[in-house]
Order: sequence, then C-alpha cells, then structure tokens
Amino acid sequence: MRKITFFTFPLLCLWSFLVLFSCKEKEDIINVITLSDSPQVSFALQDLESALGAQYKLSGPNLADKPDIVLAVQKTDVLNPEGFKIEKTKTEIKVTASDNAGLMYGTLELAEQIKLYGLEGVKPLVRNPYLEMRGPKFNIPLDVRTPSYSDVCDAAQYNMPHMWDFSFWKDYIDTMARYRYNYISLWSLHPFPSLVKVPGYEDIALDDVQRSTTNWQEYYNLLGIGFDAPEILDNVEVLKSITIDEKIEFWKKVMAYGKSRNVDFHFITWNIFDYGTQGKYGITDEIDNEITKDYFRKSIKQLFVTYPDLAGIGLATGENMHGANAEEKENWAYDTYALGILEAAKEMPERQFKFIHRQHQSGAQEIAEKFKAVVAAENVEFMFCFKYAKAHVYSATQQPYHEHANYLQQIEGMKTLWGLRNDDTFYFRWGAPDFTREFINNLPHNDVAKGIYFGSDQWIWGRDFLTKNPETPNQLEVQKHWYQWMLWGRLSYDPTLSNERFRDILGSHFPEVDANSLFSAWQNASMVYPLTTGFHWGSLDFQWYIEGCKSRPSQAANETGFHDVNRFISLGVHPKSGNQSIPDYVKMVSDGKSTALRTPLQVSDELMNVSSSALDVLKKFKEPTNKELQFTLNDIKTVSFLGKYYAHKIEGATYLALFRDSNKKEYQELAVKALEKALDFWKRYVHQAKQQNHNPLWTNRVGIVDWKQITEWVKQDIEIAKNER
Repeated sequence: MRKITFFTFPLLCLWSFLVLFSCKEKEDIINVITLSDSPQVSFALQDLESALGAQYKLSGPNLADKPDIVLAVQKTDVLNPEGFKIEKTKTEIKVTASDNAGLMYGTLELAEQIKLYGLEGVKPLVRNPYLEMRGPKFNIPLDVRTPSYSDVCDAAQYNMPHMWDFSFWKDYIDTMARYRYNYISLWSLHPFPSLVKVPGYEDIALDDVQRSTTNWQEYYNLLGIGFDAPEILDNVEVLKSITIDEKIEFWKKVMAYGKSRNVDFHFITWNIFDYGTQGKYGITDEIDNEITKDYFRKSIKQLFVTYPDLAGIGLATGENMHGANAEEKENWAYDTYALGILEAAKEMPERQFKFIHRQHQSGAQEIAEKFKAVVAAENVEFMFCFKYAKAHVYSATQQPYHEHANYLQQIEGMKTLWGLRNDDTFYFRWGAPDFTREFINNLPHNDVAKGIYFGSDQWIWGRDFLTKNPETPNQLEVQKHWYQWMLWGRLSYDPTLSNERFRDILGSHFPEVDANSLFSAWQNASMVYPLTTGFHWGSLDFQWYIEGCKSRPSQAANETGFHDVNRFISLGVHPKSGNQSIPDYVKMVSDGKSTALRTPLQVSDELMNVSSSALDVLKKFKEPTNKELQFTLNDIKTVSFLGKYYAHKIEGATYLALFRDSNKKEYQELAVKALEKALDFWKRYVHQAKQQNHNPLWTNRVGIVDWKQITEWVKQDIEIAKNER
C-alpha cells in the first residue's frame, strides 16, 4: 500500500538533514519534507495530504519511483512576500518561498495540481501576488447596541449570533485562505463598546450579545442614523450571555487563528456614531465635543493594546458629521483616529500598523495634507481606499469614477485599496472568470494599487438562510457561492490563472457533468448581471438591485421602487459600458444616423444570446443526484430566465420610446409583444427561483423584495404600453 510520510524540521534546520530521509524503500512511500513548522504551512499540508490520498488511494503503480516533495522557506531575488516557486525533477518536487505565507500558497497550489493532474502533471512555475492585499468587505452585525450599516435587514438579523461562534470564523478564515485572501475588513458604525474596555470609559463596555425583537420598519435612514430608536433598544433578546472580558478573549482567538492562515483583521468605521455609549460620560455625536474626541482617541489606541494581532484600523468621514466641511471632518479624524494610532505605534515600536482612510465625502488632497504625520510614521502604513465601481462591480470591466474625481493625482502617488462593491448577487451563484480577470487587469495598478476589498453593504456574507431544504444547513455564504469568491481571490493573486484551470476545478468539483459545458453555461448566465446593469445604471446600492428589479422608492412620490418600462427608458447607461441609452438611440433613429456604441436592441440581443446559450447547455445534462450540483444548475437556469426577462424588457422599452417619438403603431405593437414575453420570463424566473429559495427578503437598501408582488408590477408594464396614445 502507498504511504505518505511527513517530515517537519525547524525553519533553520540544515538542508543536509534531508539526505537522511529522502531515500526510498521498497515499500511505496511519498516523502513530504518541510523545513517550516509554521501553522500556515501545516494548514496547507492538510490539503496536500488530501490531494495525494485522493489521487493515489488505490493500490497501483509502484510509487517508489515518485519524487520527494520538499517545502522550504528560502530567500531569493525572484520571490516577493507571499510569492512561491515550484520546481520539479525526476527525484524531487520542491516548493520554495520567501516567507511562510508564500510557502502556504505554494503548497496549496501544488495540492491543487496533484488533485487535478496527478504527480506526473505537476508543472513548474513562479508566482508573486499581483495585488498585495486581497480581502472581503464584511459589515459585521455585532450587537443591536453596536450596529453596522447593514443591520436593518434579514441577513444581519439572522447572522448576528454567528458572529460570536468561533466555528464560523474558523471555517470562514480557512475558506478565505484557500481562495488567497489575506485580510478581513470588518465594517461597523461604532464597534468599540463590544470589543474593548477603554481606560476612563470602562462603563461603556458591553456584556452579552443582544438582538432587537422589535417589529422592524421596512425602511431606515440611508446614512445609518436612528438605529438606536427606543422601540429598537427597548425590545431585545439576549443571544449570548458573555462578559466583555470573554468577548475580548473570543476576538483575540479569532484574530490569532486568522494570523495562522495569513489572514489579518482590520476594523473600519463610519463616523461620527456613538452607538452603545448610551449618553454616558457626556459622549455625543457632535464634532466639537472634546469628550467624544478623547473617547474615540483612547478607543483606537485601546483596540491595538487589547488585540496584539489586529493589523489595522480604517475610517470613513461624512456619514454622520452634521454638515461639517472637509477641513472640519479631517481635523476631527486626525484628532481621534490618527492620534490614537500614533500613540499606539509610539508605545509599540516593534509592531507594524495599517491606517486606512476611505476617500468619501471628503477630498483626497485634504486627507493627504492633514495626515502627513501618519504617513511619516516609521511603523504605520497609511493608505487610501476608494469605491471604485460604486455599488456594482458587475456593471463593466472598466470604471470611470476615479478619473472623474481626479483621484490618482490627488493621492500623490500613495497606495490605495480599490473598493469592489457587489450589491448584486445575493441569491444566485455567479461565475464568469473572463469578466473577473478583465476587471482586475483594468484596475489602476502600478505604484497605486495596494489591493482590493470585495463585498456588500446590502448583504452579510455570513451563513446561508435563503436555501430551502439545504444539503448543508447554515452553510457559509462563501462556500455556497464558492466559485464567485474563489474567482475574485485567486485572480487578484494571479490574474494569469487560465480558464483551463477553472474548467478543471469545476470538473473535479462536479465530476457528474462535462466541465467545459458547465463552465460555458455558468459564465454565460453570469453575464446577465453586467450586461443588464451596464445598460440600466443605478450606481448606488439603493438605486438598483437586479435580482428584484427595484430600488428604494421615493416616499414623497408614492413609488413602489419597481423599475417599470418608463424607468428603463429614462435611466442612463454605465459610462464605460459601451452602451447607448434609449433616448439617444431614438434620437439617432429619428435623425437617420448611426453609432459605434452598442444599441439598446443589441444589448437585448446579447442578453438573449447568453441566456439561450446557457439554457441550451443545461438541456444536455441529465438530472443530477448531487444536491449542490442541482442547486447550481437551478441557479444558472434561474438567472438565464432573468436575462431573457431583461432582454425583452429592454426591447419593449426601446420600441415604446420609438412609438412615443414617431407615433408609428407598429412600434407600439412590438413594445406590447416584447413586454408580454418579458412577463412570461419573469414568471419563469420566479417559479424557478422559488423552488429552492425563500422569499420575500427584507433588505436594508431597497426594502422588501417580494417576487410575487413584483409580478403584479411587471404586468403593469404591458398596460403602460397598450394605453399609450
């Protein structure tokens, strides 16, 4: 029988020691020899052992002639931090890296190659990370008293208890490490009372974890104000009885575990919020309150004092600053956050700190000028972050907003984190490698990009609560949506990773179906999101949610929030999508001109093509027995129906606009016909989606998404077109 023998040596062990253990015996043995005993490498070794076991689990070829696998940290000019090299000879497969993080990634890469191609198929390569920081944006629902921006929604209310479950973080961190993410940013309006005991303000620290049992309203303030209303705080349940000291030990354990997987933690806040302070010590959210400034400054310092593995702190200015100008905002931020981290850095000179300032409702030049002392600190790394694609990363592979803001010139060559917001794919599994790769390659990179964060303001990527009869109850969202999260993590680390690799990963994950066909169907269906949103451009999260065809309604106008055929005519296109708006198309037709842009009817055709292509592939598949594959194929089918709905809706809106301009009856007839088809595919979409998903869904930005109610609004589009005179 085959044996896998692991030999682990201290990092500084002499290389010559390997000779003693590299000889093959007659018995079939694979020697896996590592000079590193770091937890990062030990983690990756689990995958390597699994891959070897999976590939060679049966008796067969004599493995005595198989090579040893050697893992080692070695300084070399060709490898950057987190980079690795795989070399192969007849007697040895060697993975080297300049640090343990790189050795972990190299070992994970080797494990994947062995799993997919066998020992014989291992290929030499050298890889350095393309983007230095790769992490999720996680709006964390800690407690009703210390809410995040996203707390007033189903996803947050369901996931609040999971935030205090170590098994969640263990699985989450392991998953993110495998996808090559190396930090987690936890976003909160004011997390400090749930995390630290601040000297001089000890009475603010909160015991227990509480969740409100109030009869929630559908809509709350878009700036995160009012989450401490009496009806919210006066009706609570205790989810977990836990002291503040136990909370601190919990988060120390979580952060230490993250470090063992090369995953750092950062807390990022919006300001000025005083949630959880309950008016104690005279703290308010007023910008000129000196007590508040002192409390915040000490809170920032205490975070680092309390948590030795905390990597950094970040902030945004402007959400709750009561009309202050840019200078006043940045003065406050400097007096609190900057001074707090500078004090911590001075007292802990051996430690490295990261300071992230989001350029939001303030100017980058003002920020750079005000925070010169932070930039100059030897053990503090200052960086900006910028909402690169507004709220919809799935819109176009090029984005204009940093150009509009003259952002690169304003930050004066300093590094930035590009914020990639995904307020689009909550229900359905997404997977388009070509789009992801092109998007990442188009990011401003050289001497500018520090990295990315990928995530949502309208969703909590915690545990799944939408799936009916799940195979794995309470599955991690990043495991349910594994392909999407893997694509953004792996391609941010290495955008040269080929489609062939992703096809092979799909083939290994779902061996029941043809990998090429699944790859094609999934990518085509996933393009429904950027094709639609690139044409129908509501840039912010409350302005467009594609899976519900709605936005936040204007209460003054007595709107439903549904984007009807009129809204599809009036709303513009994404500036970098290459699309032509419906009004511009109508004028072009009227003037007898042409365009190099993609016309609305061409967008409609492309949506039809990708949706039909995906559905045609699905027809060839037999009914799967694997439940995850069933769910995945159902999602592809569901999104394809959604794509056909939007294709016909765009077609109908275009013809209706042409009719209004020309009064030609044939245009009205074409509009009605297209919108009737749109209704048919919306019904198919809802029927397919409800087979495996719970609905309605309460979201914090566009309110309740009720597919049954929306169906009635879809019907009204036909009447709008029919009644046009």
